Amino acid sequence: MIEKPQSFVTRQECEKVMYQNGFRRPHGEVDGWQRYSSTTAQGSVWLGRETSGAWLLALDHAGIIAEIGIETSDAAGPGLARFRFASLAPLYAVMPRVYELAVSLPDAPLQEFLHRTQNLPSTTEAERLVVQRVGQNIFRERLIKYWRGRCPLTGIVDKPLLRASHIKPWRDCENDAERLDVHNGFLLSALWDAAFDNGLVTFDPEGIPIFSERLCKLAQSQLHYETPIKLNAKHRVFLEWHRDYVFKD
Repeated sequence: MIEKPQSFVTRQECEKVMYQNGFRRPHGEVDGWQRYSSTTAQGSVWLGRETSGAWLLALDHAGIIAEIGIETSDAAGPGLARFRFASLAPLYAVMPRVYELAVSLPDAPLQEFLHRTQNLPSTTEAERLVVQRVGQNIFRERLIKYWRGRCPLTGIVDKPLLRASHIKPWRDCENDAERLDVHNGFLLSALWDAAFDNGLVTFDPEGIPIFSERLCKLAQSQLHYETPIKLNAKHRVFLEWHRDYVFKD
């Protein structure tokens, strides 16, 4: 049973959790659930507390729910799905990932791009390059959030060594939504990015590298990786295009 109305202590804890994790716009309490949103992230989040002491989190962003990687709860409440936590510690542990996904999943990058470029001219080639650079910077920022600041193959976290690698290149995308979709990219270390961008390596549906016969054995030996890339259905669609049109088999 959910605590309603929330006690002063519960309200204070809800505010701390949300403010420390990017959701700083409170919208009040309804039926024991405090609702919050963010100016930089999509969707709403709700927090509640059961009389037993367990904490409840509700989300209304389908993309976050699909990728957050934790089991949903049977608790009734707002949003598309609810999650139960025995204490505050596991709730605090998952909230950074909720925010990372909320700011990176479609169509948050696209909306930011449209907002930043709405008054920029794009008549000349030089002006179009400026607009493109804005989009590429947004894409990189959001990939860093999505991949938690590390190359998913090597674990490298040094930002100067990381590249925002489009799976389907910018020039080949049908629209800005494709160009800015974080599922159309990986955050790769520089060597992996060069090989991937030039079609010398691609990935199978399980995220395992496939090397081109044009890549020499020495180069292959230098492309170390710890684990395959963790993919979802959208990554696999873009990768199928990469295997068909970029990879040099």
